[in-house]
Amino acid sequence: MTNNSFPPGWNEDRVRKVLEHYESQTEEQAVAEDEAAFTDHPETVISVPIDLVPAVRELIGKQNSMDGR
Repeated sequence: MTNNSFPPGWNEDRVRKVLEHYESQTEEQAVAEDEAAFTDHPETVISVPIDLVPAVRELIGKQNSMDGR
């Protein structure tokens, strides 16, 4: 690796271990890991036109205040 600048808590050894984990996964293991990451969170990602972002944020804020967040 030529870039020796890592985020706090990271080093070359940790990066190599993460790479090894993902590079050694079968396709089925990778899909299962991806699916598991989304089953624990009742959220989704959507594309919203920029001019609607303020209205969407307002709706989310209203819902969060109704939920006690």
